[in-house]
Amino acid sequence: MSDTQRHPFLEGLSKHRGAPATILVIFGASGDLTARKLIPALFNLSLDGLLPADFRLIGYGRKPIEDKAFRKAARAAIDEFSRRPIDDQVWKGVESGVYYHDGDYSDPKAFKDLAKRIHKIEKDAGHGFQLVFYVSTPPGVFAPIVENLGKCGLAQHKVQGELAAKVIVEKPFGHDLGSARELNQVIANNFQEKQVYRIDHYLGKETVQNLLVARFANAIFEPLWNREYVDCVQITVAESVGVGSRGGYYDESGALRDMIQNHTMQLLSLIAMEPPVSQDPESIRDEKVKVLKAIQPVELGRSDSSDVIRARYTEGLMGGKRVPGYLSEQGIPADSSTETYAALRLSINNWRWKGVPFYLRSGKRMARRVSEIAIQFKRPPGILFAGDRNLDISSNVLSIQVQPDEGMTLLANSKIPGLETRTQPIKMHFRYATTFGSNTPEAYERLILDAIVGDSTLFIRGDETEASWKLITPILDYWKSAGNHGVSEYAAGSWGPLESERLLWKNQHEWRRIGV
Repeated sequence: MSDTQRHPFLEGLSKHRGAPATILVIFGASGDLTARKLIPALFNLSLDGLLPADFRLIGYGRKPIEDKAFRKAARAAIDEFSRRPIDDQVWKGVESGVYYHDGDYSDPKAFKDLAKRIHKIEKDAGHGFQLVFYVSTPPGVFAPIVENLGKCGLAQHKVQGELAAKVIVEKPFGHDLGSARELNQVIANNFQEKQVYRIDHYLGKETVQNLLVARFANAIFEPLWNREYVDCVQITVAESVGVGSRGGYYDESGALRDMIQNHTMQLLSLIAMEPPVSQDPESIRDEKVKVLKAIQPVELGRSDSSDVIRARYTEGLMGGKRVPGYLSEQGIPADSSTETYAALRLSINNWRWKGVPFYLRSGKRMARRVSEIAIQFKRPPGILFAGDRNLDISSNVLSIQVQPDEGMTLLANSKIPGLETRTQPIKMHFRYATTFGSNTPEAYERLILDAIVGDSTLFIRGDETEASWKLITPILDYWKSAGNHGVSEYAAGSWGPLESERLLWKNQHEWRRIGV
């Protein structure tokens, strides 16, 4: 049985997606993301017959590389990183349409030469191509790339009189509210919003896409999805790795910028949003923006009342091996105040969620790599089973595992078999790998295909990025003014600092023991 037959996901795509002839230009073609994710994603889309019948790839980078050498590097990336092995016949069909173009990102002439090359491809093919520009570069050159695409006319490229140019922008989208607004303005000066696809690969993960189906296609969940039944919501995005060779970059970012402002806030918006009026991308994105705007500003200052905790990892054990603390990592200044762990307590001031705390945490060098959303429901009234020591009655919890083991788990209470009345919490599991097979499409496959066919549902709108940064920027400004004051510590291999527990004590909650 083929992979396409094995996955209903792919069958659905192949039935209704008619992608136009496309030239995809990747800026940052010699970078790590291109090799590890983008090239393998394109190959797997081709393997499933989901790329346009007439497709070209142009890698754009600063250093000169011959087309042949770039094709060889692309083949090596597929061999090393693809979820499925190379198919020589499929790769041969793709390889002939792979090119490389070198030039500086701020050089208008290089972009004019790129335009000439694209026009030659169109002339040789005898028809026009849709242009998709993927900006996979350091954020410092986002603006020059976008501006030069506008100046050389490629941003306004048309096919048969219709606008046929799109731009995909990787995170980070700005580093605070001011820079996000500036970048949005640069983009707006050169592209219409409908042409823009701000990408967050978390939104391409199967479990994240399943959030809307779980909520709105199951009558047993949505009626309970509110303040009357939900006690709290916990979102954890934990990494077991340290900063590695990215120390210099990470020290300018930190956990709040690197993970919470984008990935974690996206998960929150999908969990907390109101039902959209339709599956139209703008209807869904409208509701995400509304819920982000409803989040109340966080309280900062006194440690006993603050809604935010920050910390950094110290020396500890990971997998039985001793690892260094953050300040001992390569490229980290001795006086660094950058956090490797951040936790927030948020309140959403709307009818559905008033009074329900949302707890968010993300960190490096934590006990295990896991991303999870947990909806903890209120305990049943303690009447029938109150005071009986043999009865272990727990709160019901629906936990949604985003990675690495995608699926859902429902914690319920059950009677233990026997003559006595004793109870015990039990877990009911659903796993994607078990039900649908383990070789499901990766996030970038879905997102690249969506951009090609013009489906912006899983991409972030400009006002959405600004709404998220509006919440996060005051925290960053406060931490910057405080320096190292208030930075807690936690041992590598743990679940974070003890101080983070106090965020939950106010409401008599505690962090979930994930994996226990």
